[in-house]
Amino acid sequence: MKCPACGKNMCSQDFGGVKVDVCSDGCKGIWFDWLELGKLDEKNEGVGKALQDALHSPRVNDASRGELMCPKCGISMHRHLYESDKEVNVDECYKCGGFFLDSGELTEIRDHHMSEQEEEAYAQKLSDEVPAYQQGLKDLEKEKLRAEAIRRYTRFMRVSYYMTGR
Repeated sequence: MKCPACGKNMCSQDFGGVKVDVCSDGCKGIWFDWLELGKLDEKNEGVGKALQDALHSPRVNDASRGELMCPKCGISMHRHLYESDKEVNVDECYKCGGFFLDSGELTEIRDHHMSEQEEEAYAQKLSDEVPAYQQGLKDLEKEKLRAEAIRRYTRFMRVSYYMTGR
């Protein structure tokens, strides 16, 4: 497989039970197939010399480069913040679910990995900034109150209301 960033051949390496593709002769980028990155994004995950070498590679990220093409599917990958790290941009293929990390980004993801509580707080912060979401919450609360009022009103209209007392 060719590296999406520099075009050199990538080789398969074992990061402690997870096989990934590394651009060892070029930019030191790493390709993760679908669900592989989630197995290595925390500090205590993975083992081995190949993983340690990848973690000690300096961060190299050319922000001026264009979109990368997926080495598996050949379509444009999407650049976005990694889900459990609010500081590192990753390139993801929305078709096959693969991720490409530039040299050093795995280390940063592992260093900045958010706990479950931090993820919830971050998600809440993001949703609080969306006015339509806040309006939706208000509308939902009004609908709940309305549904409860209708339920109380219609209980007298049910036969079971009159039958249970006898």
